[in-house]
Amino acid sequence: MLDIGCGQGLLAGLLQSCADLQRSGRWPAVWPSAPAAGAYTGIELMARDVARAEGALGGLALAPRFVCDDMCRAALPACDVVVMLDVLHYVDLPAQEVLLARVHDALAPRGRLLLRVGDTAQRRRFVVSQWVDRIVTGVRGHRLPPTWCRSVAEWTALLERLGFAVRALPMSRGTPFANVLLVADLGRAA
Repeated sequence: MLDIGCGQGLLAGLLQSCADLQRSGRWPAVWPSAPAAGAYTGIELMARDVARAEGALGGLALAPRFVCDDMCRAALPACDVVVMLDVLHYVDLPAQEVLLARVHDALAPRGRLLLRVGDTAQRRRFVVSQWVDRIVTGVRGHRLPPTWCRSVAEWTALLERLGFAVRALPMSRGTPFANVLLVADLGRAA
């Protein structure tokens, strides 16, 4: 699993917790099996976040590997799953396409990309999402970068052009936000 924009490694911690619950018999029997990650690599630009992730999660049985690098330049290891949550909009449109093409190339033939984006077509909700993103970024001590966003239809068209089959799953029910999870698969129908 490759987690691009992994922050402080929360996904690695979640994967380990799920595996621990299943191994101990405390995973609910009515749920599908816990997701298994044979290897986890997280890429994060912010050195402070990488240091926190390594300090908190470096000793997990999952043995996560955290890399401090720019997602646009970092080497992308071969993987089955790539996760990108709320990060791709921080690079311009041409860089997004180049990175997604690199993700495509890093994925196994039936690999999956999980990409959470804001949907610009949901105008009011999108504006709220952008303001919250800026507030959180500022509170965390980061500069307020420009963002390059698209509608779900535009994201889907781009991913399909790159060879993915795409499903859009709304993620904002009951909230004022415009978040959508794009499940983009290689070698499978949408």
